[in-house]
Amino acid sequence: MAASSESSDVDQAVTAAPTESRPPTKISALRKVLPFVVATALLAFVASRIDFDAFVATLKSLDYVSFLSFAMAWQIALLGADALGNYAAYRLTMPSVRYTDFYVFRGASYLPGMVNHHIGQAYMTYLMSKLAKIPIARVAGATLVSYAGWMGCLLGCVALALPLAGLPLGYVPIILGAGVLYLVVIQLRPERLAKTTLLAPLFEAGLRGHAVSLVARLPHLLVLVLGTWCAYRFFAIEIPIGTALLYLPIVLVAATLPITPQGFGTRETLAAAFFGPFAKGASEAERLGRLTASTTAWGVAITLSGILIGLFCAHIVQKRLRSAE
Repeated sequence: MAASSESSDVDQAVTAAPTESRPPTKISALRKVLPFVVATALLAFVASRIDFDAFVATLKSLDYVSFLSFAMAWQIALLGADALGNYAAYRLTMPSVRYTDFYVFRGASYLPGMVNHHIGQAYMTYLMSKLAKIPIARVAGATLVSYAGWMGCLLGCVALALPLAGLPLGYVPIILGAGVLYLVVIQLRPERLAKTTLLAPLFEAGLRGHAVSLVARLPHLLVLVLGTWCAYRFFAIEIPIGTALLYLPIVLVAATLPITPQGFGTRETLAAAFFGPFAKGASEAERLGRLTASTTAWGVAITLSGILIGLFCAHIVQKRLRSAE
């Protein structure tokens, strides 16, 4: 539901003159500042626990050319996999959409996505509506199909990771049961929900469409988790595959929540909780210093590469928007 509400905000901001009173403006300003406050607090908390000598030494030892090149290559591959997942989900209800559209639109959304991932997703939803001339509520509904495929991948990943990480298998039926319950609702097609413009694409997709969306989203999850896992290895932090499959999706999803900009602070805090033992160091503070250096450097690297890709794709999108007027 976050994507649909954000997409409405974007649509209103672009197509309508501002008519809001002063109180909503103040709330909006607070929402803009709050993520930076939360990020500062989380980073201060992490900083209070680390060895700064280890932090600095880790950054000094990094091969920046290889690391930044890897980050850029990873972003390009991630964009391609993300576009594939979106294309498979949207074409279930919009057969005329093309894969190249999603590659460019998703790339352009990286710039507003610098504030938050879901704002970027909402901007892509707006672009689809604007350029494909499709009602934005219906495009937002197709976005929900994409989100459903993504959540299915995450549930499957966690269910697979639990036994690999040596955790109790009793959680697996609970996790998979949530997905089965959702699919039962889709199959039953409650009339009130199925006739709602926003939710209609979910029921139009049906079980087969959800399966297609899930399979097409798997490469995105694979690139996302594998790339992040490999990034830690630049800092000699070797996380066991079971632990990575279980906790990396949690870190990655939490970093997209609208609580900190670009996940800074959120990423470092959760990484310290989950991956501290796998960093080298004689003390916990030294291990956390090396780990925090790796997560911060990775956050900066993917932000910079994302900006470059976003600028390139935004240039193409602006040309298309001008020609569509």
